[in-house]
Amino acid sequence: MKLNFELIPAGCWKLNLRNILTQKQWSVIKNHVKSKANGKCVICGNSTNRLEAHEVWDYDEENGIIILKDIIAICKDCHEVIHIGRTSLKGDVIKAENHYMMVNECSYVEMRKQLGIANEINQRRNLISDWQIDISFLKNFF
Repeated sequence: MKLNFELIPAGCWKLNLRNILTQKQWSVIKNHVKSKANGKCVICGNSTNRLEAHEVWDYDEENGIIILKDIIAICKDCHEVIHIGRTSLKGDVIKAENHYMMVNECSYVEMRKQLGIANEINQRRNLISDWQIDISFLKNFF
């Protein structure tokens, strides 16, 4: 799948770059990422003036570490799919589900199956309450 659901465990909700970096540092990173994308979402390829910087994390569940792997420029629609939990709180789930199916060229049944898998992974990760963070990826920027 080109576009995936990324449910964030509760213990990681505050572990994001906007909360860790200064506003100036975050601006440098997001502007670099957006510039590199040339106005196109790196997931779906849609052109937009309003790309968003998305942090790609890997989860080391054995050691309770979240590891920053990348920062990519994506459109709002892809971002709302990725963070479907937050999107559902806003009431935009149907639009997000439709975007997921369009980008991945899959059926409703397949989309629901993938969402179920993402929920199972999230439930497991929610058993870890004290995550540590590895942002060594940022050495590429500073």
